[in-house]
Amino acid sequence: MTQPDSSPTEPSTPTDAPDAGAAAPQSTALADAAAGVRAWLEGRIPQEWSSQAPEVVVDRDEVSVVLALADGWGEGPEAVQRFREETREQRVVLARGMERQWNRKVAWGAVAGGHRAVFTSLSVPTMTRLRQPERAVLDVLVDSGVARSRSDALAWCVRLVAQNTGTWLTELRTALRDVDRLRAQGPTITPPAA
Repeated sequence: MTQPDSSPTEPSTPTDAPDAGAAAPQSTALADAAAGVRAWLEGRIPQEWSSQAPEVVVDRDEVSVVLALADGWGEGPEAVQRFREETREQRVVLARGMERQWNRKVAWGAVAGGHRAVFTSLSVPTMTRLRQPERAVLDVLVDSGVARSRSDALAWCVRLVAQNTGTWLTELRTALRDVDRLRAQGPTITPPAA
């Protein structure tokens, strides 16, 4: 089961979104879903919010919509916070529509003057099996105060890998997308009549 970082609609503080992979290529199905979300949002997002198309990223659990704020909002964290507070009710209505349509939770975010924040984002538990040497790495991060728990340490490691291998991960995502495209172009086999 997935859990939001705070409440399902708006946690109390924004979470800075990691830049690595934010708008990276997705599998064909996820890219199609992202295109569908962008099309669905067209005409629904008020022009005073943003004059650009939203950045939309879809994964198995969540739809992320990040808007580059229009000039009227100002610059930096204050503009993002004001946008968050003043548009909350309208964004919740839009999110509910997207959740019904794509059966995923929706995360909203904004960018103004180089400051990027995501307001709602899922924290999804994942199962992993680690041997003792791998657990020891996590324990060093916890014991040294870098992370609060093994879970936090593992998330820290994932962010570190994303930051340091961003180009490779992007190439890998592109290759997966190509595999999806080639699979879709492959022959279709009709089962024999019964």
